Amino acid sequence: MAILGTSSNSLGSHGPGEPPIAGIIGNSPAMQEVYRITRRVAGSNASVLILGETGVGKELIASAVHRLSHRSGGPFVRVNCGALSESLLESELFGHVRGAFTGAVANRAGRFEAAQGGTIFLDEINSTTLTLQVKLLRVLQEKEFERVGDTATLNTDVRIIAASNRDLMNEVREERFREDLYWRLNVVPIEIPPLRRRREDIPALVSFFLEHYNEVNDRYVVHIAPGTLEALQDYHWPGNVRELQNYIERSVVMAETDELTPSLLPQCVTNSEIPAGDEKPTGDIHSLTREVVLQGLGEANLEEGGVHGRVVDRVEKELIAQVLSVCGGVQTKAAAMLGINRNTLHKKIKDYGLDESDN
Repeated sequence: MAILGTSSNSLGSHGPGEPPIAGIIGNSPAMQEVYRITRRVAGSNASVLILGETGVGKELIASAVHRLSHRSGGPFVRVNCGALSESLLESELFGHVRGAFTGAVANRAGRFEAAQGGTIFLDEINSTTLTLQVKLLRVLQEKEFERVGDTATLNTDVRIIAASNRDLMNEVREERFREDLYWRLNVVPIEIPPLRRRREDIPALVSFFLEHYNEVNDRYVVHIAPGTLEALQDYHWPGNVRELQNYIERSVVMAETDELTPSLLPQCVTNSEIPAGDEKPTGDIHSLTREVVLQGLGEANLEEGGVHGRVVDRVEKELIAQVLSVCGGVQTKAAAMLGINRNTLHKKIKDYGLDESDN
């Protein structure tokens, strides 16, 4: 199911400005800019880099670029680069020949071959290793590659759309991402706004998710109680639209009447009660962010331009630590709450030196 919210029907009058792309909900000024750039770039062959926090719907925009392009008749192939190790990801992307490694009992085509004539979407591109980045750069520049374990060169006609929830320029500065690959991918960037920057879209998203989960669960939650939308629009949404989707699904399942009420929403949204012994509620990311930003500013070397990277890393580390605590250390649950792949979470836990136990 799409993260930005999809519907086969128009959600009423959208007013002036850039019209929404079919299948995407939202008419805020921030989303109108996304629509404008998406339509403009779709007709070209340029590489696209989609940027945005976890849960904003990067894959949906990538799909829209493909759907609006002259490659729409070809395949749209998705690859989550953060879900596989380097060796497995290389085989997944480029394929392998029989005997290339243990378990390679037959020749196998990779995702680039599967995407021939269409588009390949490389999500979490920031998770790739420097070694693999060299091979991706070759595909972008030379339009060719070899299967793992083979010497025969294959040509490819594939448009590449990449996505990252990290600041790739900061990754370049930290020498975790190749600068030449960054500039090859970042021909046309599309930044998807977090939900807190498009709060006016929340009512339409809520209506869509209510309709969807009523149908899926055979429920009839069709009314929204006073104060519910206000609570949802006041919340800061660290998990973005994916988090909203989760809460609406939970509310539909737990509702005993036909009404969506504030009591069905999690405490972090309503902020109605702070658990005993907690200095601040789990969802109080504003206070957390301010505290961490001040720490990062205090430690960063301003002359080296290290503020942004340190602050982002600290905020992410503290957020992951809090979610792990809430989930009792169970990484599968924490990954679902954060809206990221479990392997990606495991890697971040290792990078940040957090407790790696998975109860």
